[in-house]
Amino acid sequence: MSLYYSFTKWTVTPPTPRTWTGIGNYTDAFTNIFFRRAAVTSIVMTVTAVVLSVLLGTLIALLLDRKFFGQGFVRTLILTPFLIMPVVAGLVWKNQMFSAAFGVLNWVLNQVGIESIEFATKYPRWAIVGVLVWQWTPFMMLIILAGLQGQSSSVLEAAKVDGASPRATFFQITLPHLRPYIELGVLLGSIYLIQVFDHIFVMTGGGPQSTNIPLFVYQRSIGGGWRFGSASAFSIVVVVATIILATFGLRVLSGLLEGEEA
Repeated sequence: MSLYYSFTKWTVTPPTPRTWTGIGNYTDAFTNIFFRRAAVTSIVMTVTAVVLSVLLGTLIALLLDRKFFGQGFVRTLILTPFLIMPVVAGLVWKNQMFSAAFGVLNWVLNQVGIESIEFATKYPRWAIVGVLVWQWTPFMMLIILAGLQGQSSSVLEAAKVDGASPRATFFQITLPHLRPYIELGVLLGSIYLIQVFDHIFVMTGGGPQSTNIPLFVYQRSIGGGWRFGSASAFSIVVVVATIILATFGLRVLSGLLEGEEA
């Protein structure tokens, strides 16, 4: 039905009859400046959040890849943000972390003489990215930690005996070993984060710097636009793009599995 609607011009409010427009809605999808802005926002948010999550996740995984008292408790505690519902995470950060009146971050800024900042209003895109990084860093950490624990201890001991420094060991042995795990984390993170809706909806409600494609389609349809013809076309475009990304991801994942079997 969505595919059929995408070839029609149909507005519910005010009610209008469905008229056949052919590829007109698809043409609009590639010429609509607001859709292009939403696409850019989606790409920037996704790339930034995934890269930062992988970097921080790798750093934390390296710190946790050793024996210490309370190891299991610390790992469980670090995983907690990833287990929180997106809507709850967005509300907590908006009201308890970013709030200019009583937010934790602004309290810290005030202690060093800096005036309060309404992060979600002044820097909406980066505020949302910050929450996404906070939630997805534990996921990346879990994948990287699994890779570290699967590393051959004999190879590391041989490198140490040969006089390799910790830095050389990491960049020449550990990092190449972690490459498949990092690629898997980037792949899964990209597929999920390109669909982010909850955080944006509860934190900013959309805007020039925070409206991504899912929120744009929502606003175009049941969010008040009621233009189901064009909204369906935009959705189909996103689905096709997601299929392309998923196909690429499956090829990468297939290669990783074949490598593990070898």
